[in-house]
Parts: sequence; structure tokens; C-alpha cells
Amino acid sequence: MNKNSIGIGLMGLGVIGGQVARVLLERGESLAEQVGRPVILRKIKVLEQDLSRPQAQEMEPYLLTTDEDDFFNTPGIDIIIELIGGEEPALDYQKKALLAGKHVITANKEVIAKHGAELVAMAQKQGISLSYEAAVGGGIPLIMPFKRDLVANEIKGIYAIINGTTNYILTRMSREGIDFASALKQAQQLGYAEADPKNDIEGIDSKYKLAILASLAFQSRIRPDDIYCEGVSRLSNRDFRYAKEMGYVIKLLAIAKQSDGFIEVRVHPVCLPEDDFLAKVDGVYNAIMVEGDLVGKITFLGEGAGPLPTSSAVVADVVQVARDIVLGAGCRPVKRPQLDKEIKKMSEIVTRYFIRMNIADSAGVLAQIARILGDNNISIASAIQKEADETTKTAEIVIMTHPSQEKGIIKAVDELNHLDAVKEVNNFIRVEV
Repeated sequence: MNKNSIGIGLMGLGVIGGQVARVLLERGESLAEQVGRPVILRKIKVLEQDLSRPQAQEMEPYLLTTDEDDFFNTPGIDIIIELIGGEEPALDYQKKALLAGKHVITANKEVIAKHGAELVAMAQKQGISLSYEAAVGGGIPLIMPFKRDLVANEIKGIYAIINGTTNYILTRMSREGIDFASALKQAQQLGYAEADPKNDIEGIDSKYKLAILASLAFQSRIRPDDIYCEGVSRLSNRDFRYAKEMGYVIKLLAIAKQSDGFIEVRVHPVCLPEDDFLAKVDGVYNAIMVEGDLVGKITFLGEGAGPLPTSSAVVADVVQVARDIVLGAGCRPVKRPQLDKEIKKMSEIVTRYFIRMNIADSAGVLAQIARILGDNNISIASAIQKEADETTKTAEIVIMTHPSQEKGIIKAVDELNHLDAVKEVNNFIRVEV
């Protein structure tokens, strides 16, 4: 296609959008050299209240519009970058752009996780591209490796720390022995956590990202609702202290596995051996370990969020799509996801468990607990009494099990909570080794 320039339309001028706009404007000469044509930011769609933001004040007034029709009717736009976030109106805007024959680039994990298959099909039908490298892992290259570099592999599993906010919180709880509320407050003060941190601390953000990665890895449509999801708010500083004494570190892990025609997808806190690579990933860093039958185990590590790394991924997509436009390459073929792989029920998974409970400090209690666990096919690997309270005549114990089925653990915990000698099952955490 003989085009003199590649035109960009940007939707959203928040922290990420502002940084993307700066890169496009300030590095125009470098981008032109890489693409072979000038890459020109032609219009930015903003909300009325966004016009007073510092990043909007940096832009030339002619670039900004609050009118949707004005934006979509701007001449010379080849690529639309959606950085609004949330499901609506972002989904509607992406569809409108694709139907208008515009290539779409987005960092919107929720839209891609929920509607990616539909949007990819729309793009393919129009002969254009939908790119979303920044939707998972910020600046860490993840989407393209799954689409290109790993396609010869049968992916066996993904084990990922893909939310920097929760990883920062858990790192603080582990290192400083503080409680969850204090660690969350620290994260909010430093700008790592939102005022409403629900999507991060309840694992929802990680669930969206895992849905995207698992769909690519297993060539099967994995919806967010298919993924078991459990957050970190119920974790106590005691869990971290006792886990450390036993040689483990607690992380929020996104896990996807496939075997025997089944796919296993889940997000929840886990105990990892302290010498495991992922156990050593601290602070706001993300790490994604992928296991393929040919490549073995490979790990991607880096900052998973923030304006700088995210803008790196967005602009990388811009360069790739712009090059394809210049070369007249059209859209790249995408293998349609298969729907014949069954999602394994959470009740059927098998792993080890760390169980912390408060019990009556008297003879015979452990035998009662062991009987209930045994009746549910749960074998005890170790049981350690941690703290006793002479005043209340209670003690805290930690039990580590051998590999057991989830449904057995759930039933056993319910029975233990009804046992007179057990004051409370404080927590149970799955163990990955």
C-alpha cells in the first residue's frame, strides 16, 4: 500500500495515554526510520473533564476532541489505540474502529479477556489487525512470543505472578511482618494500589490476564468465568511467619496447565519453596514461567505496570502494525481457538495444603483432627504446634498435607470447623512444588 504516512488516533489520555502520546510525538523521527514512513498522531479522544489534566495541557489543542464522531471522522487515521480501560465504552469503541477498517491496538485486559475471540474474528473478517501486547505484563514481551516464538511447542503450563500491586503487598507482609491492611495502605500511599483496590487484591486483574495467556497457550477459548479466583485479603502475617519457618514463601499465583484433554486454570495464594525462582520475585515485579515440550522452562521478568513499560508495549505494536501497512502485508493469520478441551473443576485438582488452625490445648485433639483428614483421604506430612495460650487453653497448629484432592480438603475443613476441639480453621493455602 502506497501511503505517505501512518495516522494514529488515540482514545484516552490518562497516565498511560499521556505517556503513549509523548512517545509518539517526541520520538517521531526514530519511529519513522523504523517504519519507513512518518507516524503521525492525528487526534486524541478525551472526556470533557480530562481537558484540564496536565497531560492534556501538554498537547496542541487541535489534537484534542471530546466528540466521538469528530474523532472517528478524522481523515487519515489508520490505527486506533484504545487506552480508556474498563469494559464499556471501550468495547463499543473497539468494535466501531474495526468495522470502520481501522487497525486496533489496546492495553485493555478486561475487554480482551472477555471479548477477545469476537474482536479477533471481526478483525480477520475486515483484513486488519487487533494487537494487545500491553494487556498482560506491561512492558514484558508476552503476547508476541505466544503468537510466534512458542507456536512449535505444546505448552504444558504457565505459572505467573502478574499483578504488581499484590506482589508488593505480599512482599511487605513477608519482609516486615505487618498485617494485610498496613501493607495495602503502604501500596496505596506509593501509588501502587488504587483507592478501590478490589480488582488487584481479589485476584480479578490476574484472572483477566490469565484468561488471555491461557487462551493463546492452549489454543482454546478460556473465559474469565472459567477461572477459579481467590484473592489475598484473608492472608495473615502469621501465615507468612509459619510458612517461612517451614521453608516456603507465599505468592499470588496464576496457574494454567493442560494434560489428558483437560485444562486447569486458577488464581489464588500459594506456598512456594523458598528456593523456587518465582518465590524470589518481589515488589512490583511480574514474572511468568512457561513450560513447553520443546523449549523447556523459560521465564519472563520485568515491571508489569506503569506508564513507561506499558507505553513501550503499545508503541511496539504501533511499529509492527505500521510496518505491515507500509508493506501491504494485511492481517496476519490467527489460528481460531478450539472449544473441545474441558476445564477441570476446582474440586478435582490435586495439590498439597498448608492448614493453620486454633485448637483446644488438650490431649487427643490431634488424633481427632487426623481421623477427619484420613476419612477424607488426606494424608498428613507434618503437624507442628506453634503457639499456646495458657489463659484460653488453646494452641495454634500448622498441618502440611501430602498431595490431596481439593474436594476432600473443603469437606474436611467444614468438618473440622464443627469439631468442638477446633476453635477455628484460620486458613488453608495450596502448595505448589
